Amino acid sequence: MAQALSARGIQILATGGTAALLRQHGIPLTTVSDYTGFPEILDGRVKTLHPKIYAGLLRRPGLDEAVLDAQQIEPIDLLVVNLYPFQETKTIEQIDIGGPAMLRAAAKNHIAVTVIVDPTDYEAVLNQIKTQGHTTLDTRRYLAKKVFAHTAAYDQAIFNYFNQPDQAPSETLFPDHYQPLFNKKMDLRYGENPHQAAAWYETVPAIAHTLAQAQLLQGKPLSYNNLLDSDAAWECVRALDSRRPACAIIKHNTPCGVAQADTVLQAYQQALTADPTSAFGGIIAFNQPLDADTAAAIIHQQFVEVLLAPSVTHDALQLLKAKPLWRILACTAHQEQSAGFSLRSISGGLLVQQADEKTVDRSHFSVPTQRQPSAQEWLDLEFAWTVVRWVKSNAIVTAKNQTTLGIGGGQTSRVFSAEIAVLKARQMNLSLSGAVAASDAFFPFADGLDVLANAGIRAVIQPGGSKRDDEVIAAANRHDIAMVFTGIRHFRH
Repeated sequence: MAQALSARGIQILATGGTAALLRQHGIPLTTVSDYTGFPEILDGRVKTLHPKIYAGLLRRPGLDEAVLDAQQIEPIDLLVVNLYPFQETKTIEQIDIGGPAMLRAAAKNHIAVTVIVDPTDYEAVLNQIKTQGHTTLDTRRYLAKKVFAHTAAYDQAIFNYFNQPDQAPSETLFPDHYQPLFNKKMDLRYGENPHQAAAWYETVPAIAHTLAQAQLLQGKPLSYNNLLDSDAAWECVRALDSRRPACAIIKHNTPCGVAQADTVLQAYQQALTADPTSAFGGIIAFNQPLDADTAAAIIHQQFVEVLLAPSVTHDALQLLKAKPLWRILACTAHQEQSAGFSLRSISGGLLVQQADEKTVDRSHFSVPTQRQPSAQEWLDLEFAWTVVRWVKSNAIVTAKNQTTLGIGGGQTSRVFSAEIAVLKARQMNLSLSGAVAASDAFFPFADGLDVLANAGIRAVIQPGGSKRDDEVIAAANRHDIAMVFTGIRHFRH
């Protein structure tokens, strides 16, 4: 950039570090210190904060020439600034002072000044200078808009740094001012429906091991609904034990089949068996690499919108080329990654809560019934309790051998969800005899438990805490059902 400007006879002003770099490349320049007659002081903390700089940036053509001449100030027509990298370093010393101030001055006066904060704009500006001798007002206005967005994001990053509990221990978890920062990743074709415009944004700084950081290995760009379902699938399968292959099939943001098994292929086959009808056109996620055998089975058995896995083998990718429209994503897994806050928009506002990341911990559970769960039932109960977290409340998940059999959710009555879970299993000719069930919230009455017991359920896991717990426990004892109380609720509205 500097070489091209110098070649056109444009005089360059530069601060110390930049000046040294440009001189190494033989580019003539004047240092800011020489121009202002004031040295850089405080180890470079003060260098551009001088009237000769700001008057040069803020002068009004046709109005301020006499003042500039009297003070021996030159107008500055072009400003290029790369801010100190605070967002990458998170150190106080990297909070830029002079850079944002100059940028704001130049952007405010974009009628007369071209200001660049993004290196991707260098080429376009140079082309206009070469062809027209100056930039257009439309270009300067566009660049000024980018400056104000850039400095706003920079200030938000600094605010968020100071707003962390370890930086502001007196603050509550939810401060009076909450300023999340996102950069647009891409425009989407449309939102939930074709008449709704939509875009995809990612957090700043980026959060590793999340859907936003996934690599699209094949297929069309993801749609709004693809992203919602893929996020649910990825978070569901990521919550399961990473030491054992797992598969989650999601449709309309709700699991229709989830399983863990000895191999990835077995996990897929078992998850599909739970509800192959709903799985058609769904999203499939794995917690271990997708291999060729599993890819071949998926291609043979169903249509898929998105496949997600920590990685995809070369042979599997070669097979999947036969389905060029399928989206294939590689999303690295990390069970310890915290999602932080969960955000939901409402009319005129935003709801912010901690993400529901309460993990399964048998040591904190209690068994109030006469019968204790068997070793296998414990495994299935923990599995079902993990899966129920991703089903719309009121949620009921039935499972056996770490495979879901019937799932009911999103109903206004918990007993209806229980009936749906039983009905789905029966429609797929899946026996619930000896299976377990998980409920995301307590049973308000014994009727929901009765539905499950009559279908063959032998163990149930639920939060407990109802004023009718005694009633529900008595019903469980009548049915010889083992019941586990977790003390944790997993509503998902």
